Amino acid sequence: MSVIQQNLSTSMASSASIFIANYSFENNKSTNISIPGKFKAVVKCVAAPERTAYKTKVSRNENMAKLQAGYLFPEIARRKAAHMLKHPDAQVISLGIGDTTEPIPEVITSAMSKQLRASIASTYYADLGLDESDIFVSDGAKSDISRLQVLFGSKVRIAVQDPSYPAYVDSSVILGQTGLFQKDIEQFEKIEYMKCTPENGFFPDLSTVGRTDVIFFCSPNNPTGYAASRDQLTRLVQFAKENGSIIVYDSAYAMYVSDDSPRSIFEIPGAKEVALEVSSFSKYAGFTGVRLGWTAVPKELLYSDGFPVAKDFNRIVCTCFNGASNIAQAGGVACVSPEGIKAMHEVVGFYKENTSIIVDTFDSLGFKVYGGKNAPYVWVYFPGQSSWDVFSEILERTDVVVTPGSGFGPGGEGFIRVSAFGHRENVLEACERFKQLYK
Repeated sequence: MSVIQQNLSTSMASSASIFIANYSFENNKSTNISIPGKFKAVVKCVAAPERTAYKTKVSRNENMAKLQAGYLFPEIARRKAAHMLKHPDAQVISLGIGDTTEPIPEVITSAMSKQLRASIASTYYADLGLDESDIFVSDGAKSDISRLQVLFGSKVRIAVQDPSYPAYVDSSVILGQTGLFQKDIEQFEKIEYMKCTPENGFFPDLSTVGRTDVIFFCSPNNPTGYAASRDQLTRLVQFAKENGSIIVYDSAYAMYVSDDSPRSIFEIPGAKEVALEVSSFSKYAGFTGVRLGWTAVPKELLYSDGFPVAKDFNRIVCTCFNGASNIAQAGGVACVSPEGIKAMHEVVGFYKENTSIIVDTFDSLGFKVYGGKNAPYVWVYFPGQSSWDVFSEILERTDVVVTPGSGFGPGGEGFIRVSAFGHRENVLEACERFKQLYK
């Protein structure tokens, strides 16, 4: 057999070693070997370049990078999970996220009908001048908040209560309506934060609020639990008219109102010209997992060029959403039947009893306690302390999950929100643990 000179090179990304076939060599040189009947070779392995992951040419939405940390409630869940891993035997009670716990009433689950828009209009707006054509059924208020942001686009400027439900601000950031996050004041540029504190009765001083295109307003408020009075909402509607603004009114907790505070913004004269309303069955009927809500957009609500807002919102809904499931809508129709209304009031009453237990507990411990009258949330003040520090202390020492107030905006610093959504035995046990911690 003739002499064969064979140089073989192979690539291995993680190594620069040299593999030799039956001999050694110096200086990494290939060698001629002559052995009858056999084939000998040098196999030289050299490092190959790291493989680069494929990338599309689509740019990331730069507004996503502006968001601060994670969304509030997944972060609470992460810390809860870490606590449970650290204390596997702890009996953790969650009074943080506003997720209902009691069963959906049987009269609601057994319903089979689809006439939901007409039923919502006749039940909640019959005396307020709205009809079924003004109602858009959805998979919940939270989803509609994001769809409304898409509707208004990236060039509008918004105002929010401070503190307020985080979805208003985060969706605004994602849509590109804001500037950067200002860490020194814990606010985003180009958002008007309407301070709501015990000192102003949790209603903003509108004389200090700048003009914005959209005003997000929740009443009864999440997280403070306060419901705006008729006089306050009258001033808000007038403020919107003077500034040519649109109010997005979140009435998700309206059934919890127990005084003469309005349950709908459309109870206020002139509101149909400046406001729309989002609402939900989540907190009334235990639909947090079923997902069903609605948005009411009056025909009188017009853009600056006279085009109806409802027509554009209809296009957004038809483009982005295929509609709530028939099963969910059947349950919704049962919710607004006479039997369903009665059953929902019983569910709401149960959570309001939980609320009273929580309020009484913190009152007895000497804390300043707010809310709890017209909403299933109790707003507790811890002066001079960080909300997250209080959250961590309560979790570590009592195995109870609450919500840090600063997660709802800078105005929530120093507060925690305690949710009344819980089984009665868990609420009672949690309150006993609070008493042991703070007695």
